[in-house]
Amino acid sequence: MRLTRLATVVAAVVALASSGGPSATAEQSIDTTLGERWTAMHDGPQQYPDIHIDWDVPIRMSDGVVLKANVYRPVDAANNVVGQPLPTIVNLTPYTKLVSNLVDSAFAVPGLQPFTMEIVRRLNLSGTPISGFGELMQALDGGMIQTVLGIDRNLIRSGYTLVVADVRGTGFSQGNWNTLGKREQLDTREVIDWAAKQPWSNGTVGMSGGSYAGINQLRAAENAPAALKAIFPVEAGSDLMRDVVAPGGGVGTTFLPLWLNNVNQTKLIPDVQSMLNGTFDWKWLQARMADPATNSDLLAQALLTPSLDRVPTTLAAALDDDSEFRQGILGHPDRITVPTFMYGGWHDIFANSAAKLYNVIPLPQAKKQLLIGDTYHANPGAGTGGVGAPPRLDVLQRVWFDKWLKGIDNGIGDFGPITLWEQGSGWKTLGQFPETGVTHRRVYLSAASSDTAEHAVHDGSLSSTEPKERIALQVSPGVTMACSRDAAQGSAGLAAPFDICAKDSRIAEGNGLTFTSAEMSEPTVISGPINVHLNAVHDAADGYWDVTVNDVSPDGTSTVLTTGQLTASLRAVDEARSMRSASGDYTAPYNPITLESMLPVVPGMPMTLDIAVIPTQAVLLPGHRLRVDVFAGNMPKALAFRPMLNATELKTQYLQLDPDAPSFVNLPTDRPIA
Repeated sequence: MRLTRLATVVAAVVALASSGGPSATAEQSIDTTLGERWTAMHDGPQQYPDIHIDWDVPIRMSDGVVLKANVYRPVDAANNVVGQPLPTIVNLTPYTKLVSNLVDSAFAVPGLQPFTMEIVRRLNLSGTPISGFGELMQALDGGMIQTVLGIDRNLIRSGYTLVVADVRGTGFSQGNWNTLGKREQLDTREVIDWAAKQPWSNGTVGMSGGSYAGINQLRAAENAPAALKAIFPVEAGSDLMRDVVAPGGGVGTTFLPLWLNNVNQTKLIPDVQSMLNGTFDWKWLQARMADPATNSDLLAQALLTPSLDRVPTTLAAALDDDSEFRQGILGHPDRITVPTFMYGGWHDIFANSAAKLYNVIPLPQAKKQLLIGDTYHANPGAGTGGVGAPPRLDVLQRVWFDKWLKGIDNGIGDFGPITLWEQGSGWKTLGQFPETGVTHRRVYLSAASSDTAEHAVHDGSLSSTEPKERIALQVSPGVTMACSRDAAQGSAGLAAPFDICAKDSRIAEGNGLTFTSAEMSEPTVISGPINVHLNAVHDAADGYWDVTVNDVSPDGTSTVLTTGQLTASLRAVDEARSMRSASGDYTAPYNPITLESMLPVVPGMPMTLDIAVIPTQAVLLPGHRLRVDVFAGNMPKALAFRPMLNATELKTQYLQLDPDAPSFVNLPTDRPIA
């Protein structure tokens, strides 16, 4: 879930339960003194001047399959590989460690990294139509390379050994790719155990890496092996069905094909050196020939199966909560037992998991930290390291490992515990999420014009009171969502450079219903999960809905803060895994997304839909307005599973505003929205 981002950048629970404790206070300013000290330590002279790499070290798993790893070790001033056992960092990647090494080698060229960073710092595209491109590039100056790829030379030179291994069935490792399944999770534990027992290791292990490698860390930390002492996952998900595979029943039609294509193509790159020296691994080739396109059949079935009575076995398993596939992509963060520092982005493909993970992990605040940026999957760390901002990701990773792997009292316990970018404002430190002082309140959708969105199919308003009359507003599938923040998020940030789409929803709103509040008279904080409750009517036997929650500035710019989607036939809610506010309304409905839980959609009959919207943190400034957009689709980001999509017939859908069954957003704010 990473090569697309790398190519782009290099080439160009729900809270609901607070963590509690005396430090769970209101917002605080970021302690820049600590950050400056940590940055100077990370960027300054290190204990050892250089590193040594052992290439393609074989690690035999319990079933005989051999994984291949590169082992990075520090070298002393006499050019000797350090023999002293050191703490060890493990990174398991499906994107082939060859790519990681090529990028690391390029940045290791004398003078190249400082030169590149200086260009990034000088790149100022603000005020241009493509300012988003500059924001993507800022990830290079935010520690992305060192933490996502997991190769931080300064970290190694400070006295760590690093092991970067290819996941089974990818890179140069043998076997078939067991995407996050039981065997792969066992492999992770066996690699940790192997690393801890090597003569160059002191038996203390941490884990690093982003995206897929971050997910592997979270799984390893569940009832962690004894050697694992800390993890630093960047942009990792836990409930992948609801994060990226098919949240609300909308299949990730932009991201999933890009991701699967990247992994399946790179896993076919052979070890050329072994071909030249006569040590080529024929078992590697045999496995690649047997499974050249892992999971591509499942994606094809999700997009091409015409009807429910023709659902093949593989797709049926993906829509079965108890299947091995579903269990493999569902984490159990409540079982995490080691100190965990997480980074997420509000518009990341795994944004749904970020804050939920922090709240569910059963560790005291001193042992868990959360950092959330205003970022996509393509630019983690962008915006860090500057004035008034938290330190870069590589700096934070260093102090986290120093604390938990070396026992250094460096003050990391005084950081956070939750540091986030408050949309509409800036960096903010919280003791809990949602922040204290917010309350979920109904804000009703009204047909009355707000006089702010003539460009929309219907310009409605938001009200603190229920509608007075019944009216049905129609909305149809269209193509304007191709220019939207949903499209930017679904493409992992590839579409983010174009401000006219990613930072302004007015083009997308040309095919949607808008509901806009009056201007804010004072700053109004939004903090936590959101539920949009719709009274819907369909002309067909199914429907698909997408909603966004937006900040509308005085000049009319409509910026998406967060988003949610739902297939009508998959509207069933698992009450045991859902959350409600004190009013009894859902704050975080949990849709099973299974064939078994499907509910009929009767054409012409009203039904209620509760659409889970990704938790967020934002402030609406005086003069700004809140807007809720409602669409009948969000292609190309997502499509309903093909059987459900066919059932919609892409017909017009209706939002019914009814005094007896009102549509509303259950919004967590620190003051009522008038």
